[in-house]
Amino acid sequence: MMKRRQFIKTAGAAPLVSYFPAGLNDITRVFTRGKIEKRSLGKTGEKLSMIGFGGIVVMDATPEQSSQRVKEAIDYGINYFDVAPSYGDAEIKLGPALEPYRKDVFLACKTGMRTKDGARKELEQSLERLRTDYFDLYQLHAVTKMEDVDTIFGKDGAMETFLEAREEGKVRYLGFSAHSVEAAMALMDGFDFDTILFPINYTTWYAGNFGPQVLDRAKEKGMGILALKAMAKQPWAEDVEKKVPKCWYEPLTDPEEAKLGLRFTLSHPVTAALPPGNEDLFSMALGLATGFKPLSKVEVGEIKEKGMAGSPIFKYPMA
Repeated sequence: MMKRRQFIKTAGAAPLVSYFPAGLNDITRVFTRGKIEKRSLGKTGEKLSMIGFGGIVVMDATPEQSSQRVKEAIDYGINYFDVAPSYGDAEIKLGPALEPYRKDVFLACKTGMRTKDGARKELEQSLERLRTDYFDLYQLHAVTKMEDVDTIFGKDGAMETFLEAREEGKVRYLGFSAHSVEAAMALMDGFDFDTILFPINYTTWYAGNFGPQVLDRAKEKGMGILALKAMAKQPWAEDVEKKVPKCWYEPLTDPEEAKLGLRFTLSHPVTAALPPGNEDLFSMALGLATGFKPLSKVEVGEIKEKGMAGSPIFKYPMA
């Protein structure tokens, strides 16, 4: 296991602004009229819709609402669905709604457990709730602390369950999501994961120095890169009423600003972005993504200035 001091020295050497805009030359892109673009996922050979369906979209929904929201996504060409047991009743609602389409979609799930036994329990429970025999992608969920990385890779850690489940055919690919640069870099150094799910947002990128070094490392390793928080604006102000359900941060709700946020994220060598779990914002993202165009050089300069003036929801290094 990489020592923390060694990690910080290594990560600190990473460029602060990265190579953006790098273009999408390393990504295979598939276009179908009236549908959202699909992109290659690292070395897996899979091609996923550029927008993913986050399970929170059906959290607390009725069965009828869940089916309608899944169908709307399918109609747009969405084939990437991601869920986790920590999303309230999302697994229970998504399972029946997704069942008619299961063979045609890429289903990702996550576990917040860091130990072998805990991860196994959540894996089996998630498979049952989602009415499937396997997950296309199984991920460690929201790893932030270096101590959790140690537990995951240690004796009786979650990685033991991940590797066993892959051998058993219950998961096809292995990945992780992380909410700190420190944890993401250490996880990539500790194992050759197939994918990473990480916040790629123009304000965290420029004002928080959060993202460039992770994206560089993931690209070097040939990983499939999946993005969170493209439509995040800033932390909720303490004196502001949180008017958007299912969002712990203040999202970009203006369509033009939200489109700019998505374009920033998807102009990187990213396979797909997961919009906020709020169903109205998810529907808006579907519409905005259909006419995607990478940012121009002029627009990159403009969004950098805008990002530098913002308040990021994540920073590197951690406070």
